[in-house]
Amino acid sequence: MVEISLHDVSVSFPIYDGVSRSLKNRIVTASTGGHITAGSGQATVVRALNEITFTLEHGDRLALIGHNGAGKTTLLRVIAGIYTPMRGRVRRVGKVAPLFDTGFGMDPEATGYENIRLRGLYLGLSKKEIDDKIGEIADFAELGSFLGMPLRTYSAGMQTRLAFAVSTSIDPEILLLDEQIGAGDAAFMAKAGRRLEDLVARSGILVLASHSDDAVRRFCTKGLLLEHGWVKFAGSAEEALEAYRTLGTPRRPAAS
Repeated sequence: MVEISLHDVSVSFPIYDGVSRSLKNRIVTASTGGHITAGSGQATVVRALNEITFTLEHGDRLALIGHNGAGKTTLLRVIAGIYTPMRGRVRRVGKVAPLFDTGFGMDPEATGYENIRLRGLYLGLSKKEIDDKIGEIADFAELGSFLGMPLRTYSAGMQTRLAFAVSTSIDPEILLLDEQIGAGDAAFMAKAGRRLEDLVARSGILVLASHSDDAVRRFCTKGLLLEHGWVKFAGSAEEALEAYRTLGTPRRPAAS
């Protein structure tokens, strides 16, 4: 049985010296971002997540909702195991598939076929699984003979299509998805949308970071509203969207 459980999870990023002072000035004047505190010595501490607690089980579809800087991407990375909390516990039962950075693990000097293997390994596929899927991935990406050429010769749209094709070929137990995942040119989008729907349907648990009401309603049943790293509301997806509308413009993060 797949499960995600977070208890009292907090994440902070210390930033030092002159960089910290300029960063502090930028964030203090922004309308969104983590809470800023003075750390030891010359460090400025950005508190990105604060006391996050929730549990997800098989079949749960959770939307992370909030303004830019609310903590959605940081929370995805904590669930994926990329960031380690400074406080609290994270429990993951099941294979995690992070799809919020589809280009990660790809080499511009390697060919398209070689990058299919590299990205597949990063996503946790075995060499046999990659070999079994490589024909289907190549067909879906529609890149033809370019797959035998270095990735650096591709346009940005071609690179995105290849990364999307590989990333959506998996059978995820826990799917972590950012709405910014794309598939290149407009003519490819309908095909990509159907593939993404199928991927979500195959996943045991979905966590989606999104600004889109339509995406939240389409894919999610639960919602978690974040503001400056704090949970402001947890409930159904529709209730979370209404809470987001009620919240309006976020308060400026305080400096201390």
